[in-house]
Amino acid sequence: MNFSEVFKQSNQLCRVSPDGKYLATCVQYRLVVRDINTLQILHLYTCLDQIVHMEWSSDSLFILCAMYKRGLVQVWSLEQPDWHCKIDEGSIGLVSSRWSPDGRHILNTTEFHLRVTVWSLCTKAVSYIKYPKACQKGIDFSRDGCYMALAERRDCKDYVSVFVCDDWHLLRHFETETQDLAGLEWSPNGCVLAVWDSCLEYKVLLYSLDGRLLSTYSAYEWSLGVKALTWSPSSQFLAIGSYDEKVRILNHITWKKITEFEHPATINSPKAVVYKEVERKPVVANDDLSLHNITMSSTVFNTQSKYEICPPPVQFPVVKPDPDRANPKIGVSTLAFSSDSRYLATKNDSIASVVWVWDMQRMSLEAVLEQTSAVRCFQWDPRRPRLALCTGNTKLYLWSPTGCVSVQVPAEGGFQVQSLSWHSSGDSLMLLGKEQLCLCYMDTDQEDK
Repeated sequence: MNFSEVFKQSNQLCRVSPDGKYLATCVQYRLVVRDINTLQILHLYTCLDQIVHMEWSSDSLFILCAMYKRGLVQVWSLEQPDWHCKIDEGSIGLVSSRWSPDGRHILNTTEFHLRVTVWSLCTKAVSYIKYPKACQKGIDFSRDGCYMALAERRDCKDYVSVFVCDDWHLLRHFETETQDLAGLEWSPNGCVLAVWDSCLEYKVLLYSLDGRLLSTYSAYEWSLGVKALTWSPSSQFLAIGSYDEKVRILNHITWKKITEFEHPATINSPKAVVYKEVERKPVVANDDLSLHNITMSSTVFNTQSKYEICPPPVQFPVVKPDPDRANPKIGVSTLAFSSDSRYLATKNDSIASVVWVWDMQRMSLEAVLEQTSAVRCFQWDPRRPRLALCTGNTKLYLWSPTGCVSVQVPAEGGFQVQSLSWHSSGDSLMLLGKEQLCLCYMDTDQEDK
């Protein structure tokens, strides 16, 4: 495992291009594009203000940079660096901007969610879509890029409109059986649209492409409901994380619950492997405590850690939520399937230092990773069953079916990993600090190390 040098970045705005060839980073109002292999700067663009959102087009030819406070979007071309495009939404404002799947249209949502404006880079045509709903996830594109589902709110009722992305004509428009629609998401095969209600009403609705209601699922009433939802890559499972600290798995044939996974504070089962991170301070000789060594080496005072396997029963530290504050730290907020749909990783907010890994073939708990700090981010390798996670310290953690490993990031100044993202090849990881980033190159000969 090797690490690159450290580069500057702002607002965690670092993205690898969809084709995997380039790395784009934002530093205040500058956009820097590098070759992913050599990390040499290929292009340097200057925007009109500080960039708050950045996104690649699907073909990796254009980059969108949004400046929401100014109501501006600037688009840059990799093929023609002199070409540029500026979209000014004016006094109506801007709260979000994103590419369409074809990489030739930009969808801007105006302030107060008055409308979505669709701008064409090719024809300069402009289309308007009214009544978009301000919610957790109000727009989603099907994986093949053919359809867009949009949550709408009009006359105090929730609706979903399905548009064809070729010419933005309306394919279906239907009312949903929700009190306060919170989000929607297409299944990976594009056949089913999952719609879920706000946390005050436990309800998940499954619609076909033509707007037919296929099924309704509700686990309980009179308590906080759905907190997170995700599809398996195979579209066979829909995982629902709830405020009652359970994950419920629905199957794609009957849309009924086939199992539920609990997240207790004590593990008694001997079948699951519990990995506990154990820290220890390195022993430093007096000779090493010279001023030269302290200033030159950032690892002198770094705490080293490793995983130990704990026999059951194992007790985890639980944080009780404050009932007087919004968004209580309780319930399953993060769900992620491995690329082969074999494993599901989850996090329960009241036990924030623990990641749970479930085997979807056996429908049982495979492993539990207990960290010394709260888990900030975890993500699966897009090619193999390997999970990377970080906790805001100077280490990178990896889990695979063969075991766990803790790796010190050897960057100067104590690089603290706040979030991470895999390269599409699975051969490298992008690690993001508060104002820095570095790349971690995996040993591809030994996949699970």
